[in-house]
Amino acid sequence: MKVLEIGTGSGYQAAILAELADEVYSIERHPELSRQAGERLSALGYRNVFLRVGDGTVGWPEEAPFDRIIVTAAAERYPPALWEQLAEGGILVGPFGPPAEQVLYAIRKVAGQPQSRPLTGCRFVPLVADE
Repeated sequence: MKVLEIGTGSGYQAAILAELADEVYSIERHPELSRQAGERLSALGYRNVFLRVGDGTVGWPEEAPFDRIIVTAAAERYPPALWEQLAEGGILVGPFGPPAEQVLYAIRKVAGQPQSRPLTGCRFVPLVADE
């Protein structure tokens, strides 16, 4: 399985994903966080995690399609570029909705269409796109 993670942060979740998936591609918008996560993941021996500094809303098109995409910051709705990079039958998980009351959704791509399943209410930091 090939996973795209939006929001590397400390690298903790990328390490967990690396135990479950063949390849993990993780995008972080803050260069210093990405650098530190890369050092940490390398020191722990992870060789199947690939990091990039950039705008997570545009995904990682040259590595698509992804079987799973996890978004770790909130948006009103999932970014269209991420949906385009999700493989048929794949699942996108993320917090979507207004800032004060998001819902964590699992959205499966079936015949190119979203099949959404709400999981739980939540509040995440906002997903920020480069302007």
